[in-house]
Amino acid sequence: MASSFIRDTEKRKIKTNLSRFFPLCLCVSVVSVLGLLLAGCSEAKLPSPFKASDVSAQYAQADFHLFDAHGVPRSLGDYRGKVVAMFFGYTHCPDVCPTTLADMAQVMRLLDKDAARVQVLFVTLDPERDTPALLAQYVPAFYPGFLGLSGDSAATRQAAAAFGVTYQKQTGKKGAYTLDHSAGTYLIAPDGKRVLLAPYQQNTGFLLQDIKLLLALNGR
Repeated sequence: MASSFIRDTEKRKIKTNLSRFFPLCLCVSVVSVLGLLLAGCSEAKLPSPFKASDVSAQYAQADFHLFDAHGVPRSLGDYRGKVVAMFFGYTHCPDVCPTTLADMAQVMRLLDKDAARVQVLFVTLDPERDTPALLAQYVPAFYPGFLGLSGDSAATRQAAAAFGVTYQKQTGKKGAYTLDHSAGTYLIAPDGKRVLLAPYQQNTGFLLQDIKLLLALNGR
């Protein structure tokens, strides 16, 4: 009987201890879950208002040192106060480059009066063939005010590298060649602090929306 009494007493002690322990565990668990939820909320990011990718972290400090068709030295700072739409290519490009130029011309027409606040820059990756004279004819043929920029091979490589653009010559018959190159258009805010990258053949409505938003943000 004594041993039985001792076991019953021990059981009651165990139950008492458990009743005290489990509420504590429950509280700790709830606090832990709430902590995780709050941590997750604090790290949540709002969706980007832009259709193009925001690549400011990589390219907000990127620049180039090239020449326009009149031989005037140019860098990105020369176009502060305007949204810059810039892409790299070459005049002998069979599809990507003329398509991009045509798309940007359409965007400029849709911008109407705001087009004066946007500068489109075409940076050649083929200075061997794209002379200033050729760029002066080819680029603005798509839309008045479009500018072609060029430099020697070293300046071209530096400009391309600054914006993460890759290109490679593909030699064909009789010395003819094409260039495989990155496609996409950089949209740079008037203050140069925000840089977007729109993919090749981006919807012109999306391009228009992003450019208007960059123009609107410039006043804030």
